[in-house]
Amino acid sequence: MKIFVTGVGGQLGHDVMNELAGRGYEGVGSDIAPEYRGIDDSTAVTEMPYVQMDITDAESVEKILQKESPDVVVHCAAWTAVDLAEDDDKVDQVRKINALGTENVAKACRCLNSKMVYLSTDYVFDGQGKKPWEPDCRDYRPLNVYGKTKLEGEFAVSENLDKYFIVRIAWVFGVNGRNFIKTMLDVGKKHDTVRVVNDQIGTPTYTFDLARLLVDMLETDKYGHYHVTNEGGYISWYDFTCEIFKQAGYTTKVIPVTTAEYGLSKAARPFNSRLDKKKLTENGFTPLPTWQDALSRYLHEIEY
Repeated sequence: MKIFVTGVGGQLGHDVMNELAGRGYEGVGSDIAPEYRGIDDSTAVTEMPYVQMDITDAESVEKILQKESPDVVVHCAAWTAVDLAEDDDKVDQVRKINALGTENVAKACRCLNSKMVYLSTDYVFDGQGKKPWEPDCRDYRPLNVYGKTKLEGEFAVSENLDKYFIVRIAWVFGVNGRNFIKTMLDVGKKHDTVRVVNDQIGTPTYTFDLARLLVDMLETDKYGHYHVTNEGGYISWYDFTCEIFKQAGYTTKVIPVTTAEYGLSKAARPFNSRLDKKKLTENGFTPLPTWQDALSRYLHEIEY
């Protein structure tokens, strides 16, 4: 089986390529940069071929995927800067990447009769209430440009393909890139106290663990919508920060505040990012380890 991965310059794409390499799969990575570079030479995926590809260029996407002829495309490429996406001069670019770029990949997969794995987000929902969102729920109503364009990407996949996995994730962290944990470690090192919101509830997702599950998925024909985060229960960003500092040995004081009190975000955030993951076990997939365990392994990986 040959797997083509977009967005390998990001946190998840990087780990998917390493997971494929570890299992002995034939993989091809792609991103918009001329050459692939990981966080450093020791973690760059050097044993797999890399192809420069701009997903917003439909002709290029079709040409490259026809040439590579993969059995599966794992589509990790996306615009993920949530606040920046709200700028008037960025909206069209965000939609071009998240919606039209995904449509280009989906149409190429349709021509090849390839499976497609599309990474989406809890932001496709409005984040109201306290009930966990089920993967087959269609009550979307995203709150911001990022969520709207990722939902448009979901439609582009489901309307063009039968053989697809739409996998919604939340609160992502990985080695290859910036994330909440790295930000908190930097802030906690410089300040005696930090203010963190305590009214947005969800569960973190470690890309190393997620990559394993995605490869498990693409080996099957159990298509559809899935929700994936680490296990360990639902928490707030405040709870997460407290555990980050505890495991890292920081004495920094964490002050809980509401989203309104924090007041720095340009994009509206969902309060309820609880994702129901029972469909995973119902279809025979092994859930991810707890987020507490994932955090411990991650801090060790980045040498904290």
